[in-house]
This record gives sequence, C-alpha cells and structure tokens, in this order.
Amino acid sequence: MDRELNEAVWVKSPFSGDNGGECVEIAKLSGGRVGVRDSKDPSGPALVFTPGEWAAFTRWLRTDDTV
Repeated sequence: MDRELNEAVWVKSPFSGDNGGECVEIAKLSGGRVGVRDSKDPSGPALVFTPGEWAAFTRWLRTDDTV
C-alpha cells in the first residue's frame, strides 16, 4: 500500500481554492479505491476509501447542509 500511495498521481481538490496551502489531495488507486491526504504533508498518513465508502462519503458531502 505504501508504494502505491507514493507512486499515485495526487490531485488537489478543486474546493481547496487559494487558501494558503491548506489543501486536500485525492488519488485514484487500484481496485477503485481512492486515497485522500493533506497536501502540506505528502509523506504523512493518507485515508484510503473503498469504492462504496467513497461513494457514500461524496454523497454525504453533496447532501449534508452542516458541512
């Protein structure tokens, strides 16, 4: 997993904007998984979502008005 995360193509979230570097990056991983990390700490920890978890998470973000 570490090798895949290190070799992944990470993309900054379009919602990060121009906020002084406080950004979230995502990467498509094998098996449809999605990695999420803090762009300020690229060698730090990353969250890895299964396809179902990612779908539920992004659906929640689009529909929950408390975010």
